[in-house]
Amino acid sequence: MTTPTALATDEARTRLHELTVIDVRTPGEYVGGHLPGALNIPLDQIQRALPDIRHATDRGDVLVVCASGARSQNACKILAENGITAATLSGGTEAWAADGHELHRSQSASRATWGMERQVRLTAGVIVLLGLLLGLVVHPAFQLISAGIAGGLVFSALTNTCGMAAMLAKLPHNRPRAADLDNTLAALRNR
Repeated sequence: MTTPTALATDEARTRLHELTVIDVRTPGEYVGGHLPGALNIPLDQIQRALPDIRHATDRGDVLVVCASGARSQNACKILAENGITAATLSGGTEAWAADGHELHRSQSASRATWGMERQVRLTAGVIVLLGLLLGLVVHPAFQLISAGIAGGLVFSALTNTCGMAAMLAKLPHNRPRAADLDNTLAALRNR
């Protein structure tokens, strides 16, 4: 594969016709806007899709995309550990849109799910406020909840991982329906 580990948005746009694009965001995020022709295989489903992604690399280069680039880098690491070379889109769909490139939106979606980063910020904020409130009203020890979330956020920033996002990704609105993922994998095989 001749693709570098990361493609800038302009390079990806000019090569889009020759790339197999895999979007590793949650289905709700994907529906809210994705690169033209991108297939949605959430990060936590990458292992299941390995044979089909490996087959796709036989036909051309694979570009892995997420919102900002962190999840796609994690996906590329998983793929590399399994002998599959893939590139990531520098800055993700946020950079793609910021550079003026078109995002496709699903016509079937009644509403888009919030992006994972926004879901994490809301959840962390609610837990911190709840810990502080319970610490004031019930017992000061409840403030440890807020401290735990703060520590988790620091760890998340230092390691570029997010345990809370991994947990939130398991919620029903963030999960692909089995039929949707099966259809996506069939489309990947038939490209």
